Amino acid sequence: MNGMIEAHSQGQWLTRFSVPKMDCPSEERLIRLALDGHPDVLSIRCYLDAQEVHIGHHGPVADVAARLETLALGARPVETLWQAGADAGSPGSAGAQDAAERRVLVWVLGINLAMFLIESVAGLFAQSSGLMADALDMLADAAVYGMALWAVGQGASAQGRIARAAGLLQAALAVGLLLDVARRLVFGSNPEAPLMIGVALLALVANVACLGLLARHRDGGVHLRASWIFSSSDALANLGVVVAAGLVLWTGSNLPDLAVGALIGVLVLEGARRILRLRVDRAG
Repeated sequence: MNGMIEAHSQGQWLTRFSVPKMDCPSEERLIRLALDGHPDVLSIRCYLDAQEVHIGHHGPVADVAARLETLALGARPVETLWQAGADAGSPGSAGAQDAAERRVLVWVLGINLAMFLIESVAGLFAQSSGLMADALDMLADAAVYGMALWAVGQGASAQGRIARAAGLLQAALAVGLLLDVARRLVFGSNPEAPLMIGVALLALVANVACLGLLARHRDGGVHLRASWIFSSSDALANLGVVVAAGLVLWTGSNLPDLAVGALIGVLVLEGARRILRLRVDRAG
């Protein structure tokens, strides 16, 4: 391993990891969760285009590397550099920034929870799998934001339990949604396209608001940057529901609504699988 230095147990280091399987924001969130609460980790920077993670830390990098290995993303340390006299990543200097990021996460969490409730009720009245799936997507995001906030300051074992609970919740809801899509496919449904369009546009406004809150932090911590990209993806899902509603109006068929609902459900189920694959408690 080029440049790897493990002889010192104190000091500040910057280790560059190659992570060849980190190709979407969900992997960024998993990396953040795996390293949150680690006493030696000072900073995390992920670069999707280069598939690299740069980690500032105290002491040997072996424990940090072990935690990343549990994610099965192919992470391997490429280079470790000594940062003599560096203090930008120290806990004290990062305190104000951390507090600001926590406030943003609380707001984004609240918006996602509110839209989950609104879309769930509307989805029931509109008989729309697309709206129900979009509501589930909002809840899945809220679960991850809440998990990140709750895990701050917790030990590795507690983080593992929190992650598992959130993953199980997402998996259960996704499976329930996919079963409901199958039921509607067999027994039929009559989605109300105008209500679908109105609520999906409201959800789009909510996600744009989240983007506005996250914009100033999009180049900050990995969890904030990943959240910014996820809100962008959620906005596309909202547009997908609008398009599906338009196709329902045009064709008179419920299939576009079911297709969008199934697609979002599968994506949420995959996110749950990735969270459940974490083994944070083993690395603590």
